[in-house]
Amino acid sequence: MKITALIVDDEQPARDELAFLLKGFTDIEVVGQGKNGVEAVGMIRELNPQLVFLDVQMPGLDGFGVIKRLLEKKARLPFFIFGTAYDQYAVQAFDVNAIDYLLKPIAKARLEKALQRVRRLLESSDATNQKLDRLVQMVEQRPSAAQRGKLVIKSANRHFLVDKDEVIFASIEDGVISIVTREMEGQSNFRTVEELQSNLDPEVFWRVHRSYLVNVNHIKEVVPWFKSSYQLKMEDRKQTEIPVSRAQTRKLRELLNL
Repeated sequence: MKITALIVDDEQPARDELAFLLKGFTDIEVVGQGKNGVEAVGMIRELNPQLVFLDVQMPGLDGFGVIKRLLEKKARLPFFIFGTAYDQYAVQAFDVNAIDYLLKPIAKARLEKALQRVRRLLESSDATNQKLDRLVQMVEQRPSAAQRGKLVIKSANRHFLVDKDEVIFASIEDGVISIVTREMEGQSNFRTVEELQSNLDPEVFWRVHRSYLVNVNHIKEVVPWFKSSYQLKMEDRKQTEIPVSRAQTRKLRELLNL
């Protein structure tokens, strides 16, 4: 499979040079080019590339500003390789979890080394998803009485009964618990997440964050996130990405051997 990549640099010659070098790597597909940080944010959200070559020094929104803006918008972060003419930015690049940085003018051998890192990380991500599939299969083989029950969801002034195993995740905000299934979203009569959790199968529902309770059978993907943390992409219509708390990150790593 090809690795989709985006090139962002305010200088056209620099973009052209990198695009030319990347043509020598058959597994890299350049899906777009951006000339500033604002374009980068929009293109990353629209194109969802796996890898972004991001210039550090750009007028207005620089490379570090791009990542900050994406985090503010709660967008999924791709892998980043920073490009810079100054070695002084290297440490800062790694502080924001960049995979690597390339000094300009870019040498093809150095580019190959950076791409090898990306390939290894992508392969590791695929392996994580496979382990997650096995985990879900194990859980699905252990149905229980708690799992077979019903929950009441209030939506549009109506009360609906749903099977507990249809619940994808539950969240709490301002003291109100919301429950999401594939077909609907509504409010629960439970007053706390703890109270809701006590009525669900503990082998299936996992409190990954103080504000979120997820059904492990409906986790679609484990997404590497900022500063060695993770998010869980769920199987609801919006493909909601739910943060894993620092305490639960350790459990996730142990569970999936990350």
